[in-house]
Amino acid sequence: MKNFKRTLITSALPYANGPVHIGHLAGVYVPADIYARYLRLKGEEVAFIGGSDEHGVPITLKAKKEGITPQDVVDKYHGMIKDSFEKFGISFDVYSRTSAKVHHETASEIFKTLYDKGAFIEQTSEQFYDQEAKQFLADRYITGTCPRCNYEKAYGDQCESCGSTLNATDLIDPKSVLSGNKPLMKQTKHWFLPLDKYEPWLREWILESHKEWKPNVYGQCKSWIDGGLNPRAVTRDLDWGIPVPVEGSEGKVLYVWFDAPIGYISATKEWTPDWEKWWKDPETKLVHFIGKDNIVFHCIIFPTVLKAEGSYILPENVPANEFLNLEGDKISTSRNWAVWLHEYLIDFPGKEDVLKYTLTANAPETKDNDFTWKDFQTRNNSELVAIFGNFVNRALVLTDKYYNGKVPQRGELTEYDQQTLSEITNLKIEVEKSIDTYHFREALKNAMDMARLGNKYLADMEPWKVIKTDPQRVETIMNTALQITANLTIVFDPFLPFTAAKLRKFMNMKQLDWKELGRTDLITAGHTINTPELLFEKIEDEAIEAQVNKLLETKKVNELETANVSKAKDNIEYEDFAKLDIRIGTVIAAEKVAKTKKLLKLTIDTGIDTRTVVSGIAEYFEPEKIIGQQVSILVNLAPKVLKGIESQGMILMGENADGSLIFISPSTAIRNGSEVR
Repeated sequence: MKNFKRTLITSALPYANGPVHIGHLAGVYVPADIYARYLRLKGEEVAFIGGSDEHGVPITLKAKKEGITPQDVVDKYHGMIKDSFEKFGISFDVYSRTSAKVHHETASEIFKTLYDKGAFIEQTSEQFYDQEAKQFLADRYITGTCPRCNYEKAYGDQCESCGSTLNATDLIDPKSVLSGNKPLMKQTKHWFLPLDKYEPWLREWILESHKEWKPNVYGQCKSWIDGGLNPRAVTRDLDWGIPVPVEGSEGKVLYVWFDAPIGYISATKEWTPDWEKWWKDPETKLVHFIGKDNIVFHCIIFPTVLKAEGSYILPENVPANEFLNLEGDKISTSRNWAVWLHEYLIDFPGKEDVLKYTLTANAPETKDNDFTWKDFQTRNNSELVAIFGNFVNRALVLTDKYYNGKVPQRGELTEYDQQTLSEITNLKIEVEKSIDTYHFREALKNAMDMARLGNKYLADMEPWKVIKTDPQRVETIMNTALQITANLTIVFDPFLPFTAAKLRKFMNMKQLDWKELGRTDLITAGHTINTPELLFEKIEDEAIEAQVNKLLETKKVNELETANVSKAKDNIEYEDFAKLDIRIGTVIAAEKVAKTKKLLKLTIDTGIDTRTVVSGIAEYFEPEKIIGQQVSILVNLAPKVLKGIESQGMILMGENADGSLIFISPSTAIRNGSEVR
């Protein structure tokens, strides 16, 4: 295996249309951070690069939904994501963003280089076009019925119900998100990266030269290559993104999959003027940390771009993880089925490392795994508290009690003492072997085995009993226990950095390099430790129940929304709609209808007359509180007698997911009688 001078670590750019959740952390950011911290502790030259992905259709959809600009959207979520990472302790050397000027310049430059070299092919194809909105529709601007599971809100690139990858033309009854109309097919010109041309090189580079890659990564790459690669568009018709830097490309931007990975390069430029040694020196080892949905982009497409450009290094490894599910269900941002990092930091202050521990111990390294709040509680209470915390607390409390907080002298070691101390070195070797091969779950287990070693040692030695008969022997026992404790400050530094720092404070120690791990004389006799505190605290059932109930509420809302959002009715002609005379009116009197639970008798000034309407809204509104309320009223509905009262029209209401009602009324006051068109 080649020895490199430095390591460049990149982590997938989170999409800036929402916050970060535990699936992102488990799949990408926690393992990348462990790796970066480990290499730094070893004294190696490391750059850990991150940033927000801020282009693409989901950003524009979010902006349209919230009535703000795409820049407003990315500013909001980039700030939120960056803040969450900082508070959680993800140790980026730089955290940039793809809306930055340096990124636009870098991505444009790479595109132009490839364009000038003739690396792209130009193709004209038919694409969905919205005549009313006067624009081509990217995949996410088209919804319809999934041809595989019949889900009625599938996007043009993916069905979020069954997970199938789709083409927009696969959808049944496709509609434009912009206008709701059925789109037309219209010709448009784009530039494509001819992946098929690079297929022989990719087969050699990945399938022959990188057989050490994780099975899930290697297998997906092999499947793509064996299935035959096709040219892939690098541009699209959109008004949000990096403009295509060639003539005749007005209204087109770089496809987000093309520009986003270049964000690693532009972020490095932002971080250091010496960026080329990180990206163009073959002595640099490049490692991409990503989730499985990004494997094809980081193993096949982005390397092909770099290969075509010609001056950049290629990834040495891409240790992608699979997906983390939540309480047995797929994490979904659209359904709010997630544990959001910014909310966790509020709900569990000071417990950043508990989540890191749980996500690493249960990491989806080769297959999908499941996060449950019960497992989170068990990991904390039965492992961090009962093993790691229990050992540290015993060692420090007994030292404080027997020796006034000073490390005792070490006497003659027994064979068991020697075996215990030698096991520290054996565990160090195992931790290194696991991290070096990107098996972080196994590495954490080996680190915890060091805490288990200390816990077992004290339980076996029982110094609280031996102190009565052989106090000199207890000095050696406690010295041995404290040497194990000192080693724990090193071995846990990559995994639980806040905990390691807290333990160093207890031990009155400075941060030590990785090379010191395994030494059995890290602290000397007479060294004073600080007053001991608990390293971890139990998480009670009430805290877990609150989180479970929050998810149950989310599930309930999702089920109600699914139940209440009915399929659109059949189309009608405009003339049918034109027959409806809907006006703005004001409620001037209201009373309950006797012997009914649901009916209110409303007197409404419609601007053209004053009339009575009987409406089934009594469960949601008190009569006296809606006087003065402006409403939308259908005034040309044939009169109908309800409970002996002639109702002369119908007011329009909106129904929430829980069945509650809201008035359909103007956002600002308007004269009665105004028509709703």
